[in-house]
Amino acid sequence: MIIAAVTVNSKGEQKQMGKTYNIALIGGDGTGPEVVAEAVKVVKAAGKRAGFDLTFKSFNYGGERYKKTGVTITDEEIDGLRKFDAVLLGAIGHPDVAPGILEKGILLKTRFALDLYVNLRPVKLLPGVETPLKDKGPKEIDYVVVRENTEGLYAGAGGVLKKGTADEVAVQESINTRKGVERCIRYAFDYAKKNGRKKVTLCGKTNVLTFAFDLWERAFYEVAKEYKGIKTDYAHVDATTMWMVKNPEWFDVIVTDNMFGDIITDLGAMTQGGMGIAAGGNINPKGVSMFEPIGGSAPKYTGMNVINPLAAICAAQMMLDHLGEKEAAVWIEKAVVKAISKMDSLAAGKMGMGTKEVGSMVAKFVKEA
Repeated sequence: MIIAAVTVNSKGEQKQMGKTYNIALIGGDGTGPEVVAEAVKVVKAAGKRAGFDLTFKSFNYGGERYKKTGVTITDEEIDGLRKFDAVLLGAIGHPDVAPGILEKGILLKTRFALDLYVNLRPVKLLPGVETPLKDKGPKEIDYVVVRENTEGLYAGAGGVLKKGTADEVAVQESINTRKGVERCIRYAFDYAKKNGRKKVTLCGKTNVLTFAFDLWERAFYEVAKEYKGIKTDYAHVDATTMWMVKNPEWFDVIVTDNMFGDIITDLGAMTQGGMGIAAGGNINPKGVSMFEPIGGSAPKYTGMNVINPLAAICAAQMMLDHLGEKEAAVWIEKAVVKAISKMDSLAAGKMGMGTKEVGSMVAKFVKEA
């Protein structure tokens, strides 16, 4: 819950003092707690300068807890997250836990239960960061992907027959509802309108997935009528990946389904400099939202003070922007750009300094921004 103090001056005029934001921290696995600690360091510096406060509460949801208790996250614990203004997540993924258990048991369960129906992924090449795309720079690589986050193939509908036999059958169904599709599309257009974006592109596969993307396409053009001045475009997902590499400047806002969004955002991350700088948000516009670096838990680097914390710091920057602290968010982005100019590389162990040193440097630059 956001708390704001109010004072009254000698003239009887009310003045709102700094707000207090309550943030839930889920460090998670591997290097997750390390990068979250640096993100906290940076947002504290931004809050101190901007005049707002933040309180933090840490939760141990992750692989180590699961190994000890067999519990990922309970329904009651998810309900407890609703009382916070935002959630900052480090990483989920443990080498001693089979793939899928933590991802489904924590990430997907939390997304579905909190109705985090938008996955927001800025693909923005910052100055000083190398991209594998020839002759492309920050002017060309600056768009966002709005991915539907609670339906599609990730909804878990389907099953297996005769498992382990020569006649085995596996069915995984893509669930697309009018409500789910339309609210995701509407968020994309709202985002474009609020952020001065000129075009929204629907990424799909209407020529093959004729049932699901007929719904997406109809909803897309019906919603678009309400947003005068914003151009619309459509691209098959395979063409989208091609243009993301060849002509990324063609994109402004891309809206797409869960599976396609999952795939193209990893490609986008590589074009903006890699997982060390990419961040995203799981958004419920009317409830608590969760922000996280895109990269994994990198367990081999745990405790070595070599992992790059910039993606987690950028996730925290997105969190502040979402909470309405836009000036503080701008300070953090500028501080990250300045920090990049002082680093040897964005790669773990090659930064020319440690994880903690990078976080402290960004925090220092925030104070000076």
